[in-house]
Amino acid sequence: MKKNIVLIGFMGTGKTTVGKKVAEKISLSFIDSDEEIVKKSGMSINEIFNRFGEEYFRKIEGEVIEELSNLEGYVISTGGGIVKNQENILNLKGKGAIIYLNGSAKKIEENIKKDADNRPLLKTDNVLNKIISLLEERKDLYRKAMDFEIIIDSLSVDEVAEKVIDIYRSI
Repeated sequence: MKKNIVLIGFMGTGKTTVGKKVAEKISLSFIDSDEEIVKKSGMSINEIFNRFGEEYFRKIEGEVIEELSNLEGYVISTGGGIVKNQENILNLKGKGAIIYLNGSAKKIEENIKKDADNRPLLKTDNVLNKIISLLEERKDLYRKAMDFEIIIDSLSVDEVAEKVIDIYRSI
């Protein structure tokens, strides 16, 4: 069985960018759970949140994660809130190593400032405070879910990708 690499972490920590780079470098397939949610629902994530709310989004997310957890030999990039449902983590742990890309609130704000409009949970006047609040709410969930952790703050995308590859080769 070929193990999966599952990237978890807050939005803006580079899960998709790093995931694509890792998959390319070590010849694995790449899949992004948020992209799969969009395909499955026929709506953007913003649309899902606006029309049906976060609870409905989390339901679809859980269905997608259950499907993705059956794959082998993939780099799977997950949404930032994936850890809010313990079932998601149990499903993903079955066939993969869960790597937590951990970034500071400042680094995350810097990474997402161009894309903040596409982040339904950050529709607020004070984005940094919202990031800090959500990070605080989720940090224990990320830690509990992870097998490995990479602190991204002082690393380039290539350096994070190399660390992920090193972890993958060690498991």
